[in-house]
Amino acid sequence: MKPYLQVEDLTKSYGDRMLFDSVTFGVNEGDKIGLIAKNGTGKSTLLRILAGNEAPDSGSVTFRNDLRVGFLAQMPQFEEGKSVLENLVATVPVEQHEEWGHEDRIKQMLSQLGIERYDQDVAQLSGGQLKRVALAKVLLSNPDFLILDEPTNHLDLDSVEWLENYLTRQRVTLLMVTHDRYFLDRVCNKIIEIDMTQIYTYEGNFDYYLRRRAERIEALTGELAKVKNLLRKEQEWMRRQPQARAGKARYRINAFYDLKERSRANYSERQIDPNDIKSSYIGSKIFEAEGISKRFGDKVILDDFTYTFARYEKLGIIGGNGVGKSTFVKMLQGLIAPDSGEWNVGETVRFGYYSQEGLQLPPGKKVIDAITDITEDVVVNGTTHYSPMQFLNRFLFSPADQQKYISTLSGGEMRRLNLAATLITQPNFLILDEPTNDLDIMTLGILEDYLREFKGCVIVISHDRFFLDSIVDHLFVMEGNGVIKDFPGNYSDYRAYLKEQRSTQSAQKQATAGTNVPTQRREVQRARKLSFKERKELEALTEEIDSLTAERKELEALFNSGAQIDDIAEKAKRYSDIKEILDEKELRWLELSELE
Repeated sequence: MKPYLQVEDLTKSYGDRMLFDSVTFGVNEGDKIGLIAKNGTGKSTLLRILAGNEAPDSGSVTFRNDLRVGFLAQMPQFEEGKSVLENLVATVPVEQHEEWGHEDRIKQMLSQLGIERYDQDVAQLSGGQLKRVALAKVLLSNPDFLILDEPTNHLDLDSVEWLENYLTRQRVTLLMVTHDRYFLDRVCNKIIEIDMTQIYTYEGNFDYYLRRRAERIEALTGELAKVKNLLRKEQEWMRRQPQARAGKARYRINAFYDLKERSRANYSERQIDPNDIKSSYIGSKIFEAEGISKRFGDKVILDDFTYTFARYEKLGIIGGNGVGKSTFVKMLQGLIAPDSGEWNVGETVRFGYYSQEGLQLPPGKKVIDAITDITEDVVVNGTTHYSPMQFLNRFLFSPADQQKYISTLSGGEMRRLNLAATLITQPNFLILDEPTNDLDIMTLGILEDYLREFKGCVIVISHDRFFLDSIVDHLFVMEGNGVIKDFPGNYSDYRAYLKEQRSTQSAQKQATAGTNVPTQRREVQRARKLSFKERKELEALTEEIDSLTAERKELEALFNSGAQIDDIAEKAKRYSDIKEILDEKELRWLELSELE
């Protein structure tokens, strides 16, 4: 294996906050590495240092000579005043221009990622659209080594699965930060974790990492218990000693302070107790949707939608970008009015809305002050009272973190703060719109624990397949044009259902094609020899079958490549026609070959 990257004794801190301290690791050709850490502990900073966009305090980063490196930043920048296409046109290498044409490959990649307006000025794009354009740009650059910061954020489920398949098939070397656990499990062959300023490397996928990490935490927890026991003994010794100490005693005193520092380690990550923060009472009537219709111009969001929501129901909403998922939940809360129909919401329903936009907390305030503005007394289960400081601590905000200004928080920390601010009011009906974006894996686990035990109703819009599988009991599949299908199961159940449907349809078509030529006719022809004309037909059939088989394989390779295909409908029809023609010609070839 060729070494692509070597990191030696890398250190980075901000003020008195150490992110990583003298860490060393390497990346070899063919590695597909997932980088994992709690929010605010240096994942994105490390990637920016590797990409040359930020300087470390000390240490070295060495890439192999002539290595093409592609970097997807968390907040990508483009040249405003130019269109999407103009920003990307210089990205495609010359050899691909010659093979595909100047713009074809760019348009295909953009379309695959849900960007259809190539002439739009990048200044008009949303943050999510900019991230998808940036992802297209880095993939189109054909790098040897990809460094990706949250590549699945703002992608719909189909695009996430396309990207997953693309990166799995490509021979590119990869280092990425993502919180999509299925993505990590299926794409990565190595996991690197930043924990307590150090690096831990696990040779395996995400599932392997979870098992080995649990063993490490268990060992560390046992060691911590021993440290605390020894510290108690040393504290007794310290209390007995006179003020003037020297020599051997001084050495023991220094060791005592080292023990004291080590004893402050906290390996527990489940600081939110699911049984501790419960919803307020919710009655039997939740909400009823009666004939709801909504459209924006020619775009239909809902069309005569009727549904009765049950108590304790946990619903996932999936669908492509732009089909109206966020509009749906905003209408439910009265934030957007329907064109016709009405929502009948129960009197006891108390919404908690966690949106992609967040709660717009004031950036000039400290974390603790923003939460105190919402409430100075957090009441849990009607009896237990928390101060805002205690409550924030349960959401992984240390006392030092609580003194940060909101404007300085990382994306993940901001998400976690918004989550705390949403739950602090004790809602009994949670509406979560893309809650997993920017949350670290540790916080996601905490949130999943909370939602599984939540004694209220939940609606989740998410592209995180693991999260959906963990939480929901059924899905609304929004297919566009106002069509909503209610599927009784989680996301993996739904994908298995779709796969089974496609398999059944394919088998039925093959069975139908196989009955086109009667058996009796073949048996009659078996009794005689080929005529001159039939022999010529057999020779022609052999050439035609070879040609059609090659064309079919080319189309299959194209469909499996993950590339966007401009004339997909035409090629799909051609593929279907080829299979039918091949069935007929192969049967005829069998008939004639048996007469030779």
